[in-house]
Amino acid sequence: MQNRDEFYKKLKERLEDTTTFPTKYLYKFIVPANKDKTKEIENIFNYAGAVINTKDSRTGKYTSVSVLVDMPNSDEIISKYLEAEKIEGIISL
Repeated sequence: MQNRDEFYKKLKERLEDTTTFPTKYLYKFIVPANKDKTKEIENIFNYAGAVINTKDSRTGKYTSVSVLVDMPNSDEIISKYLEAEKIEGIISL
């Protein structure tokens, strides 16, 4: 839990230091190849403007999901990561 909190604290600092908001932000995730998992990610970003691309791994075991979306501030970016964390088997890149 502490490592997770530390990670998001550092991410917020980096975003604040290097990004002018609002900005287009690219999220990248890897999930087990399962349409339900991909749909869960799509539901998190279920508002106009999000461009979502998926690509299955060579072996077909995993799906990479890229989401390009306008974000108003660093807190909203982190909020979406925290929502995505709840998806079983997800890896955030």
